[in-house]
Amino acid sequence: MARRQGGTRPRVRAGLLGMLLGSLLLTPVADRWGRRPVIIGSTLFFAACMLATTQARSIEALLVLRFVTGLGLGSIMPNAMALVGEYSPARSRITRMMLVSCGFTVGAALGGFASAALIPAFGWQSVFWVGGLLPLALAIAMLAWLPESVQFMVLRQRPAQHIVRWLRRIEPTLAAGKDATFTLAERAAGGMPVAELFRQGRSDVTLLLWLISFMNLINLYFLSNWLPTLLKDAGYSTSTAVLAGTALQVGGIAGTLALGWFINRFGFTRVLLACFLCAAVSVALIGQVAATLPLLVAVVLVAGFCIVGGQPALNALAGTYYPTALRSTGIGWSLGIGRIGSVLGPVVGGQLIGLQWSNAALFVAAAVPVLVSGLAMLRLHAVRGAATPGDQDQAKLPGIA
Repeated sequence: MARRQGGTRPRVRAGLLGMLLGSLLLTPVADRWGRRPVIIGSTLFFAACMLATTQARSIEALLVLRFVTGLGLGSIMPNAMALVGEYSPARSRITRMMLVSCGFTVGAALGGFASAALIPAFGWQSVFWVGGLLPLALAIAMLAWLPESVQFMVLRQRPAQHIVRWLRRIEPTLAAGKDATFTLAERAAGGMPVAELFRQGRSDVTLLLWLISFMNLINLYFLSNWLPTLLKDAGYSTSTAVLAGTALQVGGIAGTLALGWFINRFGFTRVLLACFLCAAVSVALIGQVAATLPLLVAVVLVAGFCIVGGQPALNALAGTYYPTALRSTGIGWSLGIGRIGSVLGPVVGGQLIGLQWSNAALFVAAAVPVLVSGLAMLRLHAVRGAATPGDQDQAKLPGIA
């Protein structure tokens, strides 16, 4: 089977590397200084970087700016999920956190449509002008309206009048003065936030979350990058191959919307274990049913539902497992370690394609990381006992008494 040799070693995207480091380096800052300043500061930073990109005059300059922009982007999702989780009622907390995570994917898709419309009419710089001005306007709006986490302020013993000011934006009739006392059923963590992820019995769960996220994102980015190319090599037209690749993302959006309902009823580990086992079968089948388009689209939809839709659930799992003092760090480091997989997935896939593996063998190999995720989730369930995060962490997420 003929293959495009030039596609076997895809260039590692500078933006992905920046997002990886942003998740690892900046999320611990939010557990020290607050979600609000990190979200707003990061948004202003990457907006400025997007605007600066319009002045890039070489590929090297463009790559540097994409990397630096990724640093700001990488800290947004973990902190947004932590903030939303800390403002959500228990009955809808998981669903809301997953929707915030899904917003990143939807925004990327909309950016693709915007680029297709803007570049022919106004040139490539127009994409970065729009991509810089919109988050700049959003940052200004957040300066006026984005609240700080009340749980975080109580944990860090911020002045009562500051806490009351934010609470009155939610409930204007709140009867509390500057001498009010607020308490939280947990303690502030000492030392480095990352080190705290391994203390008080958290080390096993932390390592398992990292492993699962790493394996899941290896698969997600392998499929996203190589599925259309492999299907085109298998004889499909470009439009059909792209359509099949789109089915992966459509399945992911459906998974994000549906999995929260199941997790609320059966817990994270049970639902995600079923997801990953189902994903392993569906990914392995892609190469077996590739000659039959309806079956191909069906198994790709299932793979997207379980893998793409499972990643927001993993992010929410990290957010519900860690206490307030570690929540941003816990989500950020789980996602950051996972993004190492997002860098490696397309590269490993390119190497295997370069070795002339058949499509059937490639997709069987791609099922292995998903199977590892399932086994790690089974171990996570055993480590945490019969109670799952969906059963116990929602009750333990602290509130103000």
